[in-house]
Amino acid sequence: MREALIHLVPIYLPNHSTVLAHLAERLQRTFAATVVTRPTRFDPESAFDGSRGQYHATMLLELLLGEDRGVSTRVLGVAGVDLFIPILTYVFGEAQLEGTAAVVSTYRLDNALYGLPSDHQLLLDRLDKEATHELGHTFGLLHCQRGQCVMHSSTYAEDIDLKSAAFCAKCNPI
Repeated sequence: MREALIHLVPIYLPNHSTVLAHLAERLQRTFAATVVTRPTRFDPESAFDGSRGQYHATMLLELLLGEDRGVSTRVLGVAGVDLFIPILTYVFGEAQLEGTAAVVSTYRLDNALYGLPSDHQLLLDRLDKEATHELGHTFGLLHCQRGQCVMHSSTYAEDIDLKSAAFCAKCNPI
């Protein structure tokens, strides 16, 4: 794999500099990539579905692709809003399989949403795993059956906690 350049794009993400700095450090190590943050250059409101009160993840991917224009080998939108795709109530993220764009959300990664005490470190750990998972899809990786692999599918936040932040030997894209 050639050296990757990953652009992180905050989308309605409060305190994004701290969160993105942490995420950039983790992604640099995981993907042996250069990771930079850049501002959002599109209006995310066009992906908002008022009837659901959520943002359509696929539409955000399209917006990210439209603004990228080949500048990076990967672009990852990091959102602080609730994401969905039409066939699911919510998603933690979505990516183009063997593409260049992915999006993840911190919204459902925070324990406070579930009536538990907020745990910032747990949120960051979950975000690391979900960002790595979605970027893994951009490198052509499918869901893995190994429960510890970061490419294992997660339906609930607790599922994220059970898996590792690393790829198994079979899934490692590097």
